[in-house]
Amino acid sequence: EVQLVESGGHVVPPGGSLRLSCAASGFVFNNHPMTWIRQAPGKGPEWVSSINSNGSHTHYRDSVKGRFTIFRDNAKNTLYLQMNNLTVEDTALYYCAKTPPGITTPRVGPGTQVTVYS
Repeated sequence: EVQLVESGGHVVPPGGSLRLSCAASGFVFNNHPMTWIRQAPGKGPEWVSSINSNGSHTHYRDSVKGRFTIFRDNAKNTLYLQMNNLTVEDTALYYCAKTPPGITTPRVGPGTQVTVYS
C-alpha cells in the first residue's frame, strides 16, 4: 500500500521560507518520479513541481520558478520542497504524489498546510 506522509508546513510572513518533506513507503521510491501538488481553499488541485526518479531533472510551474526547489533523498525515501520568498498566493494544502510532471491526483496522505499571512 502506497503511503505518503507530508510535513513541514507552517504559518509564515511574506518573504519567509519553509522546507516541506514527504516520507514515502509501500513502493520502490527510487523507481518513480515524484510531484508536489497544492490545493488552496475553494480551488482545485494545482501542480507545483516534479522530479524524476534519480533527481537529475526537475520541473516547476512558472509562478514558483526561482523560489522553490524540489529534491529527493532516495536513501531515505523522502521527497522535499524548499520554498523561499513565499507569497500570500502560495497559501495552500501541499501534498506529494507518485506521478509524472504536470499530473495532479487526489491526496493520499494528510498533506501539510502552508499559510502565508500579510
